[in-house]
Amino acid sequence: MKPRHKRLAIIGGIVGAVAVAAGLVLNAFQSNLVFFYSPSQVLAKEAPMGRTFRVGGLVKPGSVQRNGTEVQFAVTDTAQTIVVKYTGILPDLFQQGKGVVAQGRLGDDGVFIAHDVLAKHDENYMPPEVAEALKHAQTTNEKLADSVVSGDAQ
Repeated sequence: MKPRHKRLAIIGGIVGAVAVAAGLVLNAFQSNLVFFYSPSQVLAKEAPMGRTFRVGGLVKPGSVQRNGTEVQFAVTDTAQTIVVKYTGILPDLFQQGKGVVAQGRLGDDGVFIAHDVLAKHDENYMPPEVAEALKHAQTTNEKLADSVVSGDAQ
């Protein structure tokens, strides 16, 4: 084999190895990616079925039901509400009416089965995704209310 062909073979091998390594890294990122959805998006079927994702909003007051370490509560973005089931110990800062983000999967019955629950850490903090979802839901509610009022006037 000529030296020129050897160099081309080595360069081709290096390029191939880098391509394989990049493919493996991208595959690992894809399988570990977890997206955030609001209850309105989950109920609108925008969330992936059979994949892990996060849902967040406010814990609906009066919705927390405890049975040992099993907890069921409702998360709302003020427009829609989704039921969350969690087995384990909730964070100390978990409270009704406060912000929460749960990570898990949506069950076939429409109940979100969480394997992690995160609560806000002080009075002024709310995860940016939750704040954005609540703002969007409130804007949607105001537009809906305006259209209903103007529709009734006609």
